[in-house]
Amino acid sequence: KYCYKYPHPAVTTDCVIFGFDGRELQVLLIERGIEPFKGKWAFPGGFLKMDETAREGALRELKEETGLENAYIEQFNTYSDPWRDPRERVITIAHYALVRIQEVKGGDDAAKAQWFPIDKVPQLAFDHDKILRDAMRKLRERIHFEPIGFELLPEKFTMKEIQILYESILGVKFDRRNFAKKMMHYELLNQLDETVRPTAKRDALLYSFNKENYELFKKKGFQLEF
Repeated sequence: KYCYKYPHPAVTTDCVIFGFDGRELQVLLIERGIEPFKGKWAFPGGFLKMDETAREGALRELKEETGLENAYIEQFNTYSDPWRDPRERVITIAHYALVRIQEVKGGDDAAKAQWFPIDKVPQLAFDHDKILRDAMRKLRERIHFEPIGFELLPEKFTMKEIQILYESILGVKFDRRNFAKKMMHYELLNQLDETVRPTAKRDALLYSFNKENYELFKKKGFQLEF
């Protein structure tokens, strides 16, 4: 039956794509149009080509679904349960990506793609519920030691938007003044001479990233505690 000594399992990549709409953390899902799990939601993914690495495959899927080529992406786990795919033995290498929702263009499958708030995700196909839990756990771990949360924000943002983002990822609430003090302490932000009026009550200062310090922290790593 085989022309080689051992059978070869199929290998796929799945990409958990996170975004932030200014109010809550979101994840991009694709509605499956074929069996198995037809009509169920799943992460963008596909079978690896013979001439690409797992990272290259994940970047290809990311570009197809979002139009983005340079987003932050990281491999976080491999899933090899023999029965995870009812069709055949499939091993998947999972990545998560952090994208700016306002820059997402949508690909050929845009009509079947939808953003879901992280706390309103429906039951997913295959073992993608577990993959999502693992991706969130990894994101929560990493955000304490590397300022990757900023990959989700626009170029200009308010302090409230940063706080909401971190609260959404970590699942906790922060004191507004203490949070702002901590963020400024790490010297990751530049306060701009610009304001925005998110409500009718008062203007809010706008900030941008201090890219030099940001890249330095990304290389060295740091511990962000509140």
